[in-house]
Amino acid sequence: MHLNRPIYGVDEAGRGPLAGPVYAACVRLDARRVIEGLADSKQLSVRRRESLAEQIKRKAAAWAVASASVAEIDRLNILQASLLAMRRAIQQLVLSEDALVLIDGKHAPQLNSEVETIVKGDCLVAEISAASILAKTARDAEMIRLHQLYPVYGFDQHKGYPTRAHLDAIRLYGITDVHRHSFSPCRPGNQS
Repeated sequence: MHLNRPIYGVDEAGRGPLAGPVYAACVRLDARRVIEGLADSKQLSVRRRESLAEQIKRKAAAWAVASASVAEIDRLNILQASLLAMRRAIQQLVLSEDALVLIDGKHAPQLNSEVETIVKGDCLVAEISAASILAKTARDAEMIRLHQLYPVYGFDQHKGYPTRAHLDAIRLYGITDVHRHSFSPCRPGNQS
């Protein structure tokens, strides 16, 4: 497809949850160190995802993970915060002038490199699949950490998504500073 150019894949995790940061990752794979089984992170079991994340960190030519905070999500909106997290991940790596950055979805952050967006890229492009796995495992780890601070919300189970259990916990206990106050169920006055 893009012969002899360094390809970087980028994806995010955590646009839909009511709590926690949004994460993004950028990955450049090494063709000499094949990683079997790369796929959209949502299609993998937790164990498989974590195993692949370790392999990606060991075998990829380059990788980086970054996030945008709940405060940034509330200030910018979730799309802009996702793009910010992507830009932060990409900027951790030194990209050559001929690098091509492939981004999952329809939206891309402003970059100095050539960028291509690919809808369903996490299913179609190995580099984006790898990025989706790193972003998802990093975000899940953060939600498990937040569960230790706020155990009544069950972040370790639903990772902040609007499940019935999470919405019930919000009604019972209110919202925390790790909830996204700009999201409808977390807006002050919407918990009754």
